[in-house]
Amino acid sequence: MRQRWFGATGRRVPQVAVDGELDLEGALVLDSLDDAAIRAAFDEGRPVVVRADSADAVVEALRRPEVSSVLVSDPKLAELDLVRLTYD
Repeated sequence: MRQRWFGATGRRVPQVAVDGELDLEGALVLDSLDDAAIRAAFDEGRPVVVRADSADAVVEALRRPEVSSVLVSDPKLAELDLVRLTYD
């Protein structure tokens, strides 16, 4: 499982997690990508987490280096082959 830094907390978290499995304390949690909010949180060292409901939305969110993790409600989305989806 690939991991990313959880903002400036020093913690590493799964890049894709099922909603409810990750401690989100202190994180900015977004339902969609919001450039201004993401940039502001990142500049503060605050973790950014984005919810996604499709494979395309997961890949789009992970293209942003500021995003610490993507939350999904469908466990199948946590098992995506992200390398294949990104480079095929």
